[in-house]
Amino acid sequence: MTILLEKETQFSLSMEYESIAEQVVKAALDYVQCPYECEVNILLTDNAGIQVMNQQMRNIDAPTDVLSFPMIPFDKEGDFSVVENDVTYFNASSGELLLGDIMISLEKVEEQAKQYNHSIIREYAFLIAHSMLHLSGYDHMEEDERIHMEQCQEEILQQIGYTRDME
Repeated sequence: MTILLEKETQFSLSMEYESIAEQVVKAALDYVQCPYECEVNILLTDNAGIQVMNQQMRNIDAPTDVLSFPMIPFDKEGDFSVVENDVTYFNASSGELLLGDIMISLEKVEEQAKQYNHSIIREYAFLIAHSMLHLSGYDHMEEDERIHMEQCQEEILQQIGYTRDME
């Protein structure tokens, strides 16, 4: 598993970005039973940085907490068979599955941790778990999908101890 984490903002939070990301990405991949070693890119930015991308990609001129850019066109959530016979989904050097990109606003991490009354670490972990599900073909456009995805996120976070009551 390779996580390429880049921070493009001066805004900073007091946490171990890389180790938390590694724990959550691994737990999410285990949860969806991904049969491959994967590569995931994570870009940490601020509200201004994510707003530009949100405008470009979704035509929404406002900051958001997280954006997910899956590389795989899943037919069914968590069904990795779509990549079995297509080498273009894999890094030619490492052989890892190119799962996709995650962009997180650290300012939103702080804002939402206060709003939901839990730690910034838990909020950061939550956003990565949420995005990893998107990169694995999950969505929340319909109410039943939203409920299912929320259950999955909580199960992933529970497995690694990132609960709402953590300090």
